[in-house]
Amino acid sequence: MKLSDFNFDLPKNLVAEYPSKDRDESRLLVLNRNNGNIEHLAFKDVINFFDEGDVIVLNNTKVFPARLFGNKEKTGARIEVFLLRELSDDQRLWDVLVDPARKIRIGNKLYFGEDESLVAEVIDNTTSRGRTLRFLFDGTYSQFRKKLNDLGETPLPKYINRSVEEEDKERYQTIYAKHEGAVAAPTAGLHFSKHLLKRLEIKGVNLAEITLHVGLGTFNPVEVEDLSKHKMDSEELIIDQMAANTVNNALKNKKRICAVGTTVMRGLESSVSSIKTLNPYNSWTHKFIFPPYDFSIANCMITNFHTSKSTLLMMVSAFADLEMMMHAYNEAIKEKYRFFSYGDAMLII
Repeated sequence: MKLSDFNFDLPKNLVAEYPSKDRDESRLLVLNRNNGNIEHLAFKDVINFFDEGDVIVLNNTKVFPARLFGNKEKTGARIEVFLLRELSDDQRLWDVLVDPARKIRIGNKLYFGEDESLVAEVIDNTTSRGRTLRFLFDGTYSQFRKKLNDLGETPLPKYINRSVEEEDKERYQTIYAKHEGAVAAPTAGLHFSKHLLKRLEIKGVNLAEITLHVGLGTFNPVEVEDLSKHKMDSEELIIDQMAANTVNNALKNKKRICAVGTTVMRGLESSVSSIKTLNPYNSWTHKFIFPPYDFSIANCMITNFHTSKSTLLMMVSAFADLEMMMHAYNEAIKEKYRFFSYGDAMLII
């Protein structure tokens, strides 16, 4: 498989700038992998594809306000800092992206907030765009994290061409988000409402939760034509025993197991035992799934419509066949589905 196989043209007016009015009122394209048939429904109709004993696996990571804006010492230049990963809580070290990168060097200080009470010093250049910052703050660690949250902004993707609004704090977050650590939302889960989850529960569908803290590596562009040469950044993954038991019981009983999103699918496939069951997991994963690939756990998937040439599109094409997926995307474009993070959904069965 080559990078160019995953290219498609998307009209700009199909990029979703805002979420749908109600979470479960998004549109749903249903793709049947056995025969290539396509149905057009509303997301709340997803309940009709699940029966008692089936399992839906959710990613309960929580997005934190990872985008900060500060000013460079002396020049006062406005600098965007995107928090990626906390390296040390006692030394307050973070890996970050900075923009514009060319203006920031080791030793530079950045000031945040109107009162400039939060200061950061650049102590390392890790990549051409990345830096390591040491935050200087006179207070406890919990006060420091509160300061980051107060100053930070919801990290909407750059292709959403508008300012962050109050609504985004709630809507760029799943309703079951629990464990803070993601810099991007697991967007397939944004379509679930409390009412829909309750209806699924009443129907006897089991919900299993895992945690995969989404990093920017998920969205980093693939820059090599030979996909086997692409390296994914590591992301933290936690699968507890309860989730593993729920999934394995469904496997044993040949039930439907649905991964909600590419993050869940990557998480499940990162912890497969030698007998093709799910093991508990508490570590990091850099698994990259592209065609051809033999999936071991989930036999069903909910996902959004992804960007051209992305690792996300490659994964769903491995699950449903590239030709079939490209046909489904062309159909979605023709039917004017909304694409990307705030867009509509696809169910692959």
